Amino acid sequence: MEVKKYIDVEKVLMTKAPTLYKILPRFAINWLKRKLHEDDINKGMIYLEQFHELEFNTEVLKFLDVKLEVSGHENLPLKGGVIVAANHPLGGLDGMALIKAIGDKRNDVRFIVNDILKNIKNYGDVFVGVNKVGGQSRNSLQFVEQIYATESAILVFPAGLVSRKFKEGIRDLEWNKSFINKSIKYNKPIVPVFIEGQNSRFFYNFAKWRKRLGIKANLEMLFLPDEMFKQKGNTIKIHFGKIIEPSLFYANHTPQKWSNIMHDYIYTNAIKSGITFREYVKNMK
Repeated sequence: MEVKKYIDVEKVLMTKAPTLYKILPRFAINWLKRKLHEDDINKGMIYLEQFHELEFNTEVLKFLDVKLEVSGHENLPLKGGVIVAANHPLGGLDGMALIKAIGDKRNDVRFIVNDILKNIKNYGDVFVGVNKVGGQSRNSLQFVEQIYATESAILVFPAGLVSRKFKEGIRDLEWNKSFINKSIKYNKPIVPVFIEGQNSRFFYNFAKWRKRLGIKANLEMLFLPDEMFKQKGNTIKIHFGKIIEPSLFYANHTPQKWSNIMHDYIYTNAIKSGITFREYVKNMK
């Protein structure tokens, strides 16, 4: 019996990149299907499609046999509006893990994501899609503003893209200042989070050579499903830092500077050591 297809790599190529599809040899298409785990995802969704929102997220983690190890959980408020800002080392599974960690404490999790992820219908209202281009961009951004005005726990990856490999180790690219602006505008505290993890050497090497060849498109993102399945059976460690009140951002630095400082803060041992962001800023040279 033919398995229902929730993702169909060949169909996507035919409709979205017909010229490329015509010249791609069959072995290349089959290789891409394997890399994107088309069969694994389609078979898994037969079982997972019955679940929705936080329950769906939990069942996906069970399906991948991924466990969590959480520290500083008490730093997450049980109620009231809060922005949870985290690094983005894995490119998908880290988001699921953080949704689970927050969802274990409160059920009003809202995750700001690229609107393409809204195609995963089972996440329902958990995913808040942002479309920065096209005719729907204005409505999309207005809806995001409405979400920030609520008393929800709002999860953001300020980098926007998955971490890359640098001389200092696996790190996010520059963090966008938007979450600082929203903290000030809506008087929402921020809980900084550090997630341990890294992708395969292949992923980082591919990204490095893609950049060296002058290719602007982030082609390595195609391999994130493969990276997710490589994490099967692993434990993801999540560290919640102490809450940061929005009043701290009212002076001394621009929102982008505050964003840069928080980016650097989470890559120290400060969160694990219980050092607050305010103390870290005070002791900066």
